[in-house]
Amino acid sequence: MTLSSPATIYCYHCGRNHPREEMRQIETKGGKKWRCIQSIAATRKNSSQRDAFGKTVTAINKSENQARIKSRLDAERLVAGR
Repeated sequence: MTLSSPATIYCYHCGRNHPREEMRQIETKGGKKWRCIQSIAATRKNSSQRDAFGKTVTAINKSENQARIKSRLDAERLVAGR
């Protein structure tokens, strides 16, 4: 029996899950890690473009985290009957 591969893989660089076809496994000091093609391409650009990419990823991650926190708080309020 073989296990099927996951549909998405976590990118250690940008902190998001991407479809497997958008990912590449790269060698790091700590071993092999998955990284999205978009983040790999961003490292080849000049510093202002890399900074812009990083700020975009940070904004996306912050927004997703805030939505997750809001959802959790709303669920807790619903359970508590508030």
